Amino acid sequence: MKLDLALRELHRSEKSLAADLLKVADRHKVDHEIYHVARDLARWSQQHGYELAEVGKRYGLTLADDVESDSGLLAGVREKVSELAGRRPEPGLLLLADLRHLHRVAAGVSLDWELLAQGAQAAKDSELLALTRRCHPQSLRHTPEPRGNRGDQLAAHRLPSRGAGSRAWPSSRPAGAC
Repeated sequence: MKLDLALRELHRSEKSLAADLLKVADRHKVDHEIYHVARDLARWSQQHGYELAEVGKRYGLTLADDVESDSGLLAGVREKVSELAGRRPEPGLLLLADLRHLHRVAAGVSLDWELLAQGAQAAKDSELLALTRRCHPQSLRHTPEPRGNRGDQLAAHRLPSRGAGSRAWPSSRPAGAC
């Protein structure tokens, strides 16, 4: 395995995840739990990016350690739209779409950490392996899912039903199952 390629891709993925988390936080600022958790997770991804940039130097990589903070004009616009949209029923559907997107991106980041850990183990790079053992568990927490029955509640209240007594989404799976 080419560890430099794995490091570069994981660094890019963590930066992308951090940027996406900040966008979701701004978009759902009126939902305080989403806002604060997304920002906390973004900080973890940013920290991972800094650490990967440091390790990358050993492999001849120059990875930008300046992970973008999304505090520009668009962030302000997203915050204002969030405040206005927070009073309407559609933000629940937007939240579900955002969580679905974040889940896909975070799953990719998790896979990248797995690949890097396997490569570090094969190369007997104990420092890189220690980094993966420290950061990968945090990245697993990045895979968001609506807690409890929130997803069902959002779907039931905001999606049209398919007929009398039917549910918008089948609920044969336990909460949190894939």
